[in-house]
Amino acid sequence: MTPAGCVRLREEMQRLRDVAMPAIVKDIGTARDHGDLSENAEYHAAKDRQGMIHARIKYIEDVLSRAEVIDPSKLAGDRVVFGAFVTVLNVDSEEQIAYQIVGTEESDLKSGRISVSSPLARSLIGKRVGEEVSVQLPAGNRSYEILAISFA
Repeated sequence: MTPAGCVRLREEMQRLRDVAMPAIVKDIGTARDHGDLSENAEYHAAKDRQGMIHARIKYIEDVLSRAEVIDPSKLAGDRVVFGAFVTVLNVDSEEQIAYQIVGTEESDLKSGRISVSSPLARSLIGKRVGEEVSVQLPAGNRSYEILAISFA
């Protein structure tokens, strides 16, 4: 996991503990005041949300306890590795795309961060500038040429 991904998860966990959990406890109390709990949909929905929030907190705690934080700015080299920023050229469409290879929990395709376990990242790992990779994606087989590798 990158340091930024670790910070985002810690912030999410803090928000869930300090904001979401107290709000849901208040909602449960309000719903309980409406009377018969056996037919109180508002109460059951609030209890379900509480369970989901609690499960997410536990999941984040588990991920953070097992995470190895790797700072890409301290890396260097001429090969694609975890944390690298990679600019590739889609050979078929001639479109240039930049990605950072990050941990599973911090991947966000819209932000240009792809999971190290994704098919594209797995095919790029260990390659150098100028090499071409062919990868089977859900949209079909694609070929990419590595244009640049950097570490920020």
